Amino acid sequence: MSDVHAAGTLPARRVDAVVIGAGFAGLYAVYKLRAMGLSHVGFEQGGGVGGTWYWNRYPGASSDSESWVYSYTFSPELEQAWTWSCRFPGQAEILSYLEHVAERFDLRPAFSFNTRVIAAVFDEARNLWQVETAQGDRVEAQFLITAVGCLSSAQVPQIPGLESFGGKWYHTGHWPHEDVDFSGLKVGVIGTGSSGIQSIPVIARQAAHLTVFQRTPNFSVPARNAPLSSEQQAELKRNIREIRETCRWSTIGQPYDLKPVDALSLSPAELRAQFEADWAKGGFEWMFGSFRDLLVDPRANALAADFVRGKIRDAVTDPDTARKLTPTGYPIGTKRLPLDADYFETFNRDNVRLIDLRETPIEAIVPDGIRTSVETVSLDAIVFATGFDAMTGPLNRLGIRGRGGVGLSAKWTAGPQTYLGLCTRGFPNLFMVTGPGSPSVLGNMPTSIEQHVDFICDFLAHARATGATLIEPTAEAEAEWGAHVKELAAGTLFPQTDSWYMGANIPGKPRVFLPYIGGFGTYRQLCQAVAERGYEGFCLS
Repeated sequence: MSDVHAAGTLPARRVDAVVIGAGFAGLYAVYKLRAMGLSHVGFEQGGGVGGTWYWNRYPGASSDSESWVYSYTFSPELEQAWTWSCRFPGQAEILSYLEHVAERFDLRPAFSFNTRVIAAVFDEARNLWQVETAQGDRVEAQFLITAVGCLSSAQVPQIPGLESFGGKWYHTGHWPHEDVDFSGLKVGVIGTGSSGIQSIPVIARQAAHLTVFQRTPNFSVPARNAPLSSEQQAELKRNIREIRETCRWSTIGQPYDLKPVDALSLSPAELRAQFEADWAKGGFEWMFGSFRDLLVDPRANALAADFVRGKIRDAVTDPDTARKLTPTGYPIGTKRLPLDADYFETFNRDNVRLIDLRETPIEAIVPDGIRTSVETVSLDAIVFATGFDAMTGPLNRLGIRGRGGVGLSAKWTAGPQTYLGLCTRGFPNLFMVTGPGSPSVLGNMPTSIEQHVDFICDFLAHARATGATLIEPTAEAEAEWGAHVKELAAGTLFPQTDSWYMGANIPGKPRVFLPYIGGFGTYRQLCQAVAERGYEGFCLS
């Protein structure tokens, strides 16, 4: 008898839970489900584990969280066994870590790789999720857990003529696995967000000539990355439990928090001295371990922005290039704040040129390069560092349909509606790890991921213990949470800026502040209170 089936005709396999994604979130979800004794299957569209770090292999790709906290906390043995090489690990080291975790805990067999989910439909008659992949897999599950990441739907801008380009083009979020050699080439990089700021200095050192096409200049602070000495590594391992506990309750899931003082309460000399000390230290702490009024008071924010503008002018020798690189018109920190390694200094190189697209916009891509309003720039390769359809994009692409056949994207036409960023009404037994309305992208992702997966699995254990088979937020809880998320954001400077936090980078996307800005520690307390009150705000039936 033949074992060959036509795509889509395989008999549906029945499990307790389907997990979509094999990055930090998916691996931990499988680890927890297995410990609970729940049958499960995982799907991953990539060829291996790693999620973000499987796809984002562009030059200079690196974590913006320190290595010793950009990692799992669930296994003290793992923490002691794994040794990080430097303060901010690069893509290869992070991927190696996740591959080690998958091997150490035997997580890989749970996943089907090179397998893309194209539909997940809730069967109301049987209270099951029916999941289908492009490869013809069909699985039925009581629970559907999305672990697809917040920044995994890469966006290539709709520039006329791309198909005519005679060279090669790349997106930083879908970088080839083989080495890309820019030696001797004329390269164009479009975009100066985080991936552009990381990749531009590295590409500039390799390419014959680099042209950077910038739409909006970005604030950035130095990473100050450095190798960890054996003494530092040993000290971190001794103190790792205390460091982790600080992360769990801090504002952005990092081992530091906002200073209990306002910038406006200091004298100019005191403020300057503190800014300089934090600048020398490097990392996110300059902004998010700084004064508590920087993101809520425009006067305080302006002081921080002016300090960084001065640093840009000091770093860039050509005054006109410095002018183009200097951000104006939006508060610092309200766009995703990158960390850099000599980004601004790169524009002092003879082989690097900056084109300001506000002055001379791109009109088309042509066979030999990019045509702006005033010239054609000859290029051998183009790099799109143009970001992602953040937070909602990866979920909307899964073909999720809930009660009455309503699509998730249809429900979210005016913006995402969730309770705790975990669940959405009309889609029973669907759980979103770091979904919209949760802290997620506003800090250290592994901190947020572990908290979410722990909450989900504790909830599933509670449901099993009480005999509940359906979990869904109430309409009231969802509406109140949405209002709460919006109210908190409105009390900050974030909504003043066109950023991917607001969905502003995607044409036609609703302009809604997507994450929860109340802080990791506050959010953790809220989730604990919900659980302690019998999972208040959820309907269990």
